Amino acid sequence: MSTLAPLRLLREPWNASEGNQSNTTVGASSGWCQGLDIPNELFLALGLMSLVENLLVVAAILKNRNLHSPTYYFICCLAVSDMLVSISNLAEMLFMLLLEHGVLVMRPSIVRHMDNVIDMLICSSVVSSLSFLGVIAVDRYITIFYALRYHSIMTLQRAVVTMASVWLASTVSSTVLITYYHSNTILLCLISFFLFMLILMLVLYIHMFALARHHLHSIFSQQKPPTAHHGGSLKGAVTLTILLGVFFICWGPFFFHLILIVTCPTNPFCTCFFSYFNLFLILIICNSVIDPLIYAFRSQELRRTLREVVTCSW
Repeated sequence: MSTLAPLRLLREPWNASEGNQSNTTVGASSGWCQGLDIPNELFLALGLMSLVENLLVVAAILKNRNLHSPTYYFICCLAVSDMLVSISNLAEMLFMLLLEHGVLVMRPSIVRHMDNVIDMLICSSVVSSLSFLGVIAVDRYITIFYALRYHSIMTLQRAVVTMASVWLASTVSSTVLITYYHSNTILLCLISFFLFMLILMLVLYIHMFALARHHLHSIFSQQKPPTAHHGGSLKGAVTLTILLGVFFICWGPFFFHLILIVTCPTNPFCTCFFSYFNLFLILIICNSVIDPLIYAFRSQELRRTLREVVTCSW
């Protein structure tokens, strides 16, 4: 059973002709083209881990008034998006298991409606997760390069408008995607969105990385002993490298899968790549597990609040 319903619709190219499917089946029947058989238990374990991590982040931010700022609101929204990915994944698995074992008996039309609802929820959470990754990158860029003007640029009102816009756009785009998922135009829009986010984060983080590198170079050129600022610059540069690496590794394979669906749906190599679809889904869920570690848990204030939440020190 596949997970992440709307992504399941993209498992195999719908625009492959029947005449070519026989050739691709032959090409896909040998060697590494067999794909990976990933057990449902792994999806379930990662989903539960992501759910707990992101739920703790949301609880900590809501609890501590010191974290009630645009930066942490964006991190909170990212945690909610990742949490919805996990909840939707778990809900779909439970729904499918109940149907398969005859515990839940429903008419086919109702099953389709339920599946579409889960599809829209997961797709919306995936799009919003990508969007908030970009928003956080922009927020960090403003924090570094416009530190003195940050509070006048990123006001609470603008932060609320940004968050509401992301959620609204994610809901509308997910509805369109589920309705017209057979259209290559829709896939091209989704691919373009990912490439835009990738380029945006790449440009902003490289600029921030260059600034950190410049600070380090200035310190060494003046032959000054290492300072806290020196350590902070180096730590920031390492963090930015991790952010870009994790983003590309977790999201890249899935969107490359979409590119191949549009460009070469019947090519034997592409068909082999399609067989690893569940692995790409695992990477997306892993991203929901990793996000709190690199965006939230690195904050000392948030870690302290998390300890209070875990120990119920309200």
